[in-house]
Amino acid sequence: MTFLNDYETIYILKPDVTEDINLSLVSYYKVMLKEQGAINISVQHRGRRHLSYNIINYYDGIYIQMNYQGNGQLVNIIEKSMKLNDNIIRYLTIKKNRSLVNIY
Repeated sequence: MTFLNDYETIYILKPDVTEDINLSLVSYYKVMLKEQGAINISVQHRGRRHLSYNIINYYDGIYIQMNYQGNGQLVNIIEKSMKLNDNIIRYLTIKKNRSLVNIY
């Protein structure tokens, strides 16, 4: 049995992306995570928000957050796909620390 890490990926879609494209991208990445062995996948739509700075002439973006458990190779695969997607203007994946429990 392999040990899986907890990850959180947030990506920002262009503000002019339609709801259909938005939902299809969420579905696409969720399926991709499952196919690559991720478990406990949860997706949260964070909505349209103002960007702190201008990115490719966009001042707003649609934020999507995905939490999941998987291995490091999975992160490389999903980030490469996001890099090549024209509808995504930024993405970031962080590895979350598991809290340590002391047993006395």
